[in-house]
Amino acid sequence: MFGIVRPCRHRMCGKLHAAWLGHLCGLCLTLRDEHGHRARLATNYDGLLVSVLLEAQRPAEYRSAAPCALRGFRSAPVLAPTDPGARLAAAVSLVLAAGKTRDHVIDRDGALRVPALAGVAGRLADGWAAAGARTGAGVGFDTGVLWDAVARQSALESAVVPGGSVLVATEPTETAVAAAFAHTATLAGRPGNAVGLAELGRYFGRIAHLLDAVTDRADDAARGAFNPLLASGTDLAQARRLCADAHHGLRLALADLELRDRRLVRALLDREVGDAIERTFALAGASEAGGTPLAASGGSGDASRHGPDRGHGLPIVPHAHTAQPAGQPGEAAATRPDGCGGAMVTGGACVLTTCTCGLWQPRWSRRRREGCGDRCWCTRHCDCNCCDCCDCS
Repeated sequence: MFGIVRPCRHRMCGKLHAAWLGHLCGLCLTLRDEHGHRARLATNYDGLLVSVLLEAQRPAEYRSAAPCALRGFRSAPVLAPTDPGARLAAAVSLVLAAGKTRDHVIDRDGALRVPALAGVAGRLADGWAAAGARTGAGVGFDTGVLWDAVARQSALESAVVPGGSVLVATEPTETAVAAAFAHTATLAGRPGNAVGLAELGRYFGRIAHLLDAVTDRADDAARGAFNPLLASGTDLAQARRLCADAHHGLRLALADLELRDRRLVRALLDREVGDAIERTFALAGASEAGGTPLAASGGSGDASRHGPDRGHGLPIVPHAHTAQPAGQPGEAAATRPDGCGGAMVTGGACVLTTCTCGLWQPRWSRRRREGCGDRCWCTRHCDCNCCDCCDCS
């Protein structure tokens, strides 16, 4: 899981954001109650998608949580640790966090070059793996499919060559996410949704893996680390098309599901994923336009010889929620407006547009001359007529 679904409070209406936060806090508290405070480090934004999908198919169990600093010291209704959705999300998060930590230990990344610290991290990963397996077994989910995906990732990365398909490297992620999503149909007692949920998971896993590779592309090239895009010779335009196709497939799979309430699922897996695609490629394009160099060795296919960065396998990397560039896809990356530094202008536009929920648009935005309701994100994307952010009247 990659942390691409992380809604901003000002880009989602109040009730939907509160519902999302109930799942996030529920996952965090379930990890604490089941496995202790250290397990809360495994909390990640995409892991809670399984509990959201389960609640969309059957009612969830909630409880009142005590005030928390991350909620502004307010109490809130959150998913109960006894809810199967929260427990499945916890199991998935723990196992994937364990896999990510083990990979860092093997690669001796950063401070883990120190043997003592590597030993501590390795023991922590082993504990998380065992805890995830126990919690998964409690809801009938075999976490072995996740471990199998982690184990196959490195071998498949070695098979990625220039001119080959970058999707060879995304397959383990697709398989792991598909299994987790499909299991929610079993827990919900809706077996007819299993095939559609597996397809939904495959598309989401593909998008998440590709976006992670796009985000790390320049850094991996500079370090000589493995990156599936560079190793296969896939440029940004090709990666963008793959993400667009997968997003289209994701939307079709989502439409075919039998759900009791699809509002939050649609907001996260349709709108937020689409926004993440636009944001990631706009910022990647702006970075290249600003002159970020790509090492010549990055696309040679030999990157894996330097020690693969398994961060593109099944990582838990909750990326910071960067503001969506204003306007339509690619607008922020087009040219440097008014001859100014592209990165500074684009970043400033992101901040201003986000702070005004899209009401302010830069001069290069196609929405600049549209009406208030068309510019405001809350008005355009509200699913439940409960927006409390802007009064465009």
